Amino acid sequence: MDLESEKNINYVINKQEGNSRQKYWIGGYAILAAVSLVIHYLIEWKVFDLIEQYRPFLKKISLTLFFVFLVFLTGRLIERLIDRHTQSRGYSYNLVRITRLLTYLFGILVVVSFQFDDVYATLVSFGILSLILGFALQSPISSFIAWLYIVFRTPYRVGDRIEINGFKGDVTEINYLDTTLLEFGGTYLSNDRLSGRIIRFPNSIILRSEVFNYSGFHDPFIWNETAIQIAYTSDLQFVEESLLHAARKDYIDHYAGLVPENKELDPAVYFRTSQYAWMEAVVSYPVLPTETTPRRTRILRTALAILNKEPGKVQFPEGSAR
Repeated sequence: MDLESEKNINYVINKQEGNSRQKYWIGGYAILAAVSLVIHYLIEWKVFDLIEQYRPFLKKISLTLFFVFLVFLTGRLIERLIDRHTQSRGYSYNLVRITRLLTYLFGILVVVSFQFDDVYATLVSFGILSLILGFALQSPISSFIAWLYIVFRTPYRVGDRIEINGFKGDVTEINYLDTTLLEFGGTYLSNDRLSGRIIRFPNSIILRSEVFNYSGFHDPFIWNETAIQIAYTSDLQFVEESLLHAARKDYIDHYAGLVPENKELDPAVYFRTSQYAWMEAVVSYPVLPTETTPRRTRILRTALAILNKEPGKVQFPEGSAR
């Protein structure tokens, strides 16, 4: 099983687990909303005459809780609809985050509107408080604004492989203030495998740095190339056909059916001079961003097995002639 298939399977499993948790949240909020509404009307009974002086306050609290739980219930229902009808995990993740943010804002608005009689004075107070916090929390606010930019402009989504400000990794989480990557390459690796390290950086970095997203024009593929050194006296046509055969065979074996047939994704071979006394035959080919190393290895194994069978047509550097 290749890495991309494994990631897709994990995504499906996580999605199913998320749907199960959503059911519990939906049921819990529905029960809490119903209990709050029942308490609101029960307080009117004569049996509660002993707490007459607290009755208005308790009624207001119970009604507030009812609407708050109703808002959160609605938010969870919307999240479940998003999970069901959105196939892209990146878009689904962003929509869920926006829904939760709006849910929290509506919940706060409900509390404010029910608990304060002078709404205008309350809003003015919140405005002054927000101004003070704005100066004190400039960095978190910048990161939150950057999160809005990420959501609406989508320079990257969950599941994308990116490079930003020297950080390279697969996006696993985009929070309101920071982004989490699973690093690939890095200090101890010279290939594109996951290093096992986690990178977290503030979202505000995106407002002052360029982003390299590997999900580009030929999504889900990027282009990679592999070079081998051969003698100038080699049969160049034979070398070209062998490299093309290896690249095409590997594509059919691992990527067939992944995208509609596209001539732009056909591999190509070109030749160039080397700084040494040899020529380089270079094969360029499409590859999933997470499979640059495995695909290069498979192509070389297939191509070299063909080329080594014809020593009269292809000569390689060896021994002291390197």
